[in-house]
Amino acid sequence: MKTSNPPKTLGLSLAALPVASLCLLAPGTTLYAADWQYQLQAGVASLPRYSGSDERSVAPLLGGEIASPYGVFLNTEQGLGWRNEWGDLAFGAWVGPSAARKDRKHGYKGSDHLDGMGSIKSRAQFGAHLGYTLGAVELGATLQHALKKNDDPDTGSAYNHLQLSIASTLYEGRYGRLDGSLNSQFGDGDYLRTWYGVSNAQAGRTRFDAYRPKGGFLSRGGDLTWTVPIDDQLQVATVLAVQYLGREAADSPIVERRLQTSLAIALEYSL
Repeated sequence: MKTSNPPKTLGLSLAALPVASLCLLAPGTTLYAADWQYQLQAGVASLPRYSGSDERSVAPLLGGEIASPYGVFLNTEQGLGWRNEWGDLAFGAWVGPSAARKDRKHGYKGSDHLDGMGSIKSRAQFGAHLGYTLGAVELGATLQHALKKNDDPDTGSAYNHLQLSIASTLYEGRYGRLDGSLNSQFGDGDYLRTWYGVSNAQAGRTRFDAYRPKGGFLSRGGDLTWTVPIDDQLQVATVLAVQYLGREAADSPIVERRLQTSLAIALEYSL
């Protein structure tokens, strides 16, 4: 089980749980092929409106990827990047848009609970993933760095996010394939203050008390991905993901529920 991208599941990042991180669900994408590869996906997901919310949203999933024989890829989850493998070692790097969060409910995005907090806008983000296959499991580390968006210290700062994971195929047979993974996530101070902090200015515009979290442990969690092939090109992927927020995030006044769950199902077409 080799992949130069993070496991393709719901839980890329707690802050990214809304829609953008839900594309390309199935793990085990071929890294380096002799021909161009194409993949399209469409489905639906039930997920929290933001990380820490007890409100849920049912959101559409639309995604796709184009991968060249030289390792260069373009997809809706990460953006433009390159990946390759050398024996049991795999590496990938990419640049694309970061997650975003609206402070007002608009369709399946945002939440009125955050009114006055200010929207966190997407900005350019660099990512890299290193994976090592050890027997039946893959150990992975994914680092993402989002660039500074503007001079607003509450919603525009640059930040870093790290995910450590262990993944394996738990079952493969007549009923498809079941993949599972466990992960721990970490963020620097700017990451936690952006997504979970409440500055004095934000506290003055909302009913929340000011809160300034420190960087460090963010969450731990896991996911299960059940993939059922229909034919050589078509398959159905179902993903259940769970994240449990660490104390620094969970103590934020904007967090209503520490345990976050997401469920998604998508039809995938590859050629």
